[in-house]
Amino acid sequence: MTSQAGIGAGVVRARDLGIGFEGTSGAHGALTDVPGVEVGYRTLVAGEGAHAVRSGVTAILPRGRSGVGTPCAAAVHSFNGNGELTGRSWIDESGSLALPIGITSSHSVGAVHSGIDAWVARTAPHVAAQWMLPVVGETWDGYLHDINGGHVTPADAAAALDAASSGPLAEGNVGGGTGMNCYGFKGGTGTASRVVAHGGDSYTVGVLIQANFGSREELRLGGLPVGASSPTPNPMEQDDWFHRERESLRAPGGAGSAIVVIATDAPLLPGQCAALARRGAMGLGRSGTAGGHFSGDIMLAFSTANEGALTSSFPSDDVAEYETLRFIPWGRIDPFLTAVVQAVDEAVWNALVAARDMTGRDGHVSHALPHDEIRAAVLRAGAVSR
Repeated sequence: MTSQAGIGAGVVRARDLGIGFEGTSGAHGALTDVPGVEVGYRTLVAGEGAHAVRSGVTAILPRGRSGVGTPCAAAVHSFNGNGELTGRSWIDESGSLALPIGITSSHSVGAVHSGIDAWVARTAPHVAAQWMLPVVGETWDGYLHDINGGHVTPADAAAALDAASSGPLAEGNVGGGTGMNCYGFKGGTGTASRVVAHGGDSYTVGVLIQANFGSREELRLGGLPVGASSPTPNPMEQDDWFHRERESLRAPGGAGSAIVVIATDAPLLPGQCAALARRGAMGLGRSGTAGGHFSGDIMLAFSTANEGALTSSFPSDDVAEYETLRFIPWGRIDPFLTAVVQAVDEAVWNALVAARDMTGRDGHVSHALPHDEIRAAVLRAGAVSR
């Protein structure tokens, strides 16, 4: 069981296999290319059999440790609501978020929520003295993980937060993505970024996804049916495991979910963050998914600009105050929307490329998408630019 954030040398990503992506990537091709954003993981892999642990926590600090409690303009889009993202009511009400973000297993939301509360009370007691509404999202890892075993604890959430840092990020079987599956292959955590010019200024759009969505037959690359033509075994969709365990029910292909976190340092209104969040679903669709009913796909977008605005602290006196927001004009928003679609698409492929074969509870196996199948598809598609 480990806590980590950075990525080692020699790691293969989607671009290394010949997939061409449009747009200009940031320095690390990661959510953390957005200045101030920090990410940490707690990866839990232990045991075999019925109680095998294949799960974890991904923690995101929108403004780093020093910025906990300082609001960011924010918005949420639920492409399909068969999932959970706590704190959404407050984001909808205030147009902002000010606390850490956690991503984990479906049945561990409460533990991670409690862990974030305790961590904020320890590291930023002035924030905890008022009220706390952490944002915790989930996807389902019950094929590989003993999901009802209570293995993810509040301490694991705190460990992920303590590990949060800037710089390059590990992908695949890490953090909350440890036990996840994507398009009938091993899935997990993926990230990407884009640099967007606005006049003489340059901004970054960063994305992190916990990829646990899509059926095998949906996956496409450059128009080619990569998933449907793959000879790689697909026991999660083709084996009768759920029918055997639940007597009559069958697990449909494409069940699972995706949590997409989108960050930018561009100055945006909450409504503009909502526009970015909606484009996250279009980014998912580029690799083929139609968005199945049993996949809760939820997108959260925030802007780290306008620090000191959108505050909601208790008033200290009777003096009337005003706040000011600087923002990109709506008529100039399109390059940022495009950047989201491009970065989400690349983050999905990075999650697939980084993932490795995993054997989990009761011997269930999830096979990674072989790199040679991707290279062959790229050649057949003529290395099409995406």
